[in-house]
Amino acid sequence: MIGKRIKRLRQEKGYSITELGRLADVSKSYLSQLERGLQTNPSLQFLVKVSKPLDTSIDFLLQESKVLKCGDTELDEEWKVLIRQAIEDGLKKEDFHDYRKYIKFQEWMKVQKKS
Repeated sequence: MIGKRIKRLRQEKGYSITELGRLADVSKSYLSQLERGLQTNPSLQFLVKVSKPLDTSIDFLLQESKVLKCGDTELDEEWKVLIRQAIEDGLKKEDFHDYRKYIKFQEWMKVQKKS
């Protein structure tokens, strides 16, 4: 779903709907409707505007596949098992994003201590 991809990318960038709307020069109410699945067929002009601040392509936003490839890297079986277990344990995508931010923060703190 286009709306879900836009929402995920927006959250990864740390943008609010209002902020993305301003950066892309699109209606925040339409953007919200798209993310919630109330609108499902955005114009190409809209996608061009939104793709720029999200640093993505229209192709990515339009792709049909529900499983996204990580470049040329395919997950090995251990990664697949770990991901399945985390999901079964209740880990949500937002939790995973927060964990990644935490790890980056920890790395930043190590660098600060060395300085």
